[in-house]
Amino acid sequence: MQKLLSAMLMAVFLAGCAGPLGGANTQRSVGQAVDDVTIGTKLKAALAADPELSALKINVDTTQGAVKLKGEVKTLALRRKAEDLARKIEGVKSVENQLVITG
Repeated sequence: MQKLLSAMLMAVFLAGCAGPLGGANTQRSVGQAVDDVTIGTKLKAALAADPELSALKINVDTTQGAVKLKGEVKTLALRRKAEDLARKIEGVKSVENQLVITG
């Protein structure tokens, strides 16, 4: 019960911090904020679990189910792999892959 309350308070805080970006209507409900946090957490865990990808070099931003990947990977194959991992997460509606190939 304590963990659920903490998660809900964090979601309310995060939802309150979310402001309009680029003039778009980005207001989210608490449920949407929790969903976005869940998507981001699951994707970061999947990236960390993959020995070829670095979760520390890939930034994950999720808004209303739209995932944006930014950062660096060594190859085109790893860029695609990170995008595929994102698309497999439940609740993801779209993926914008802005990963840069450095290798």
